[in-house]
Amino acid sequence: MDSNSEPYKLALISYVELVLMRRGNANYHLVLARLGSVYDCKISDCYEHPEYLKTILKDVYKEEFNSVVSQIKSYLAELADVQEIIDFFKILES
Repeated sequence: MDSNSEPYKLALISYVELVLMRRGNANYHLVLARLGSVYDCKISDCYEHPEYLKTILKDVYKEEFNSVVSQIKSYLAELADVQEIIDFFKILES
């Protein structure tokens, strides 16, 4: 990742955390715990590995998964044309 993409990473990770926290502390902490135990990573590592986040979110949120992704995406609407963000959501939504 180059230094130009650092602000995009920070925005994306911040909104992922915000959406998850607003959906309830228990599930937010479950996501953190599962990322740590399954992939030995944190949410901030998911910018480079969105497939990790996808797997854990599907497991934790089940039928709410698409709603969670849509909510995160809506917060990032102003960055919708940034290639790194486009690529991230391509993997998350595939």
